[in-house]
Amino acid sequence: MSGAGTVIGIDHVQLAMPEGGEAEARRFYADLLGIPEVPKPSNLSQRGGCWFHRAGLKIHLGVEKQFSPARKAHPAFIVDNLLALISRLEAAGFEATEDEPLAGFVRWYVSDPFGNRIELMQPVG
Repeated sequence: MSGAGTVIGIDHVQLAMPEGGEAEARRFYADLLGIPEVPKPSNLSQRGGCWFHRAGLKIHLGVEKQFSPARKAHPAFIVDNLLALISRLEAAGFEATEDEPLAGFVRWYVSDPFGNRIELMQPVG
């Protein structure tokens, strides 16, 4: 169906954050999750927020004036050492919760500093 107007991929995931939360976003997404921050384009930087990119993974945090966290809708990140990441998150004060396994994956949930739900998945077997 190539060229037939079909969706072929995801460019990025956009999550909302309250105004002034950039430092907290950097601590969580860059320092704890290990996704490097990249500069926003100059024409978008005045809006606030931050972008984090690693090969094949783009997370954009945008400021929402009447912010409400996404508690059900969420991105799911593949992790190479889930227990090490969970330990790092918990040591930093974030509560992580194990979920039922999904075929081929161990899964945990954590909320970012703004209350947005994040799923962390590690392949098993």
